Amino acid sequence: RWQKVLYERQPFPDNYVDQRFLEELRKNVHARQYGYQAVVFQSGAVVQQLCSVCVFVVTWWYMDAGMLSPQGLFGAALVSSLLGYLLFDAVDSGAGRRESGRTRWADLKSTLVFAAFTYGFSPVLKTLTESISTDTIYAMSALMLLGHLIFFDYGVNAAIVSSTLSLNMAIFASVCLASRLPRSLHAFVMVTFAMQIFALWPMLQKKLKAQTPRCYVGVTVLFALVALVGLATISSVGAVLFASLLLAISCLCPYCLIRLQLLKDNIHGPWDEAEIKEDLSRFLM
Repeated sequence: RWQKVLYERQPFPDNYVDQRFLEELRKNVHARQYGYQAVVFQSGAVVQQLCSVCVFVVTWWYMDAGMLSPQGLFGAALVSSLLGYLLFDAVDSGAGRRESGRTRWADLKSTLVFAAFTYGFSPVLKTLTESISTDTIYAMSALMLLGHLIFFDYGVNAAIVSSTLSLNMAIFASVCLASRLPRSLHAFVMVTFAMQIFALWPMLQKKLKAQTPRCYVGVTVLFALVALVGLATISSVGAVLFASLLLAISCLCPYCLIRLQLLKDNIHGPWDEAEIKEDLSRFLM
């Protein structure tokens, strides 16, 4: 009788197997079953980031057209930041702050230092790209914002994820667009607003998603409506296309994922690579 061993000589070819070989066949052992509502909920991170980019671009367009003053944007962003800061602490009753050991005074000092440096270098930001054509600036900004969306951390452990690279690309795009605004004050407010929406806003999103899922869903829907309304004031066709994109990401793509999971057919059996589960560290002493 054939035995699945290598240390004995047997009267069978090397590639011989008997009828017991397929008895150990298993299908989709590690396949993960998804629920539609769970996938829709997780897609909210992508929707929020798309809306962040949309709100940033719409805000820049209003400032470039002279329909939004830098003082008004700075005041609105300051009030929003204060409310978000209070909400960030209220969600977990300050537990995260106590664990990190960071005080409110330290946060205030960091904010003041950033604002002072940004305001001081705003004339440099305004004149940094004067020698570059406007079309090139727009193309570079679009490419950087696209890279920001690609490398952003949506909560998935993947090799392509890089929060630092994603944030740097978004700030680079904001600097490029701010350089085409009328004055240095516009550039300062635009870069500050970019830090708020690309760096601080995702932190609040993650906290809401982990602590209060229902509130997170409500904020996502409200933020999407704000982005759509703002885009509709500029281009109705763009608003329709953007709404279609959001619906496809949040509704259609999860449905396709659930349907494609039914077609998954991964096989496992004795032909798989052996996994050594015993602790072999004692042999390395």
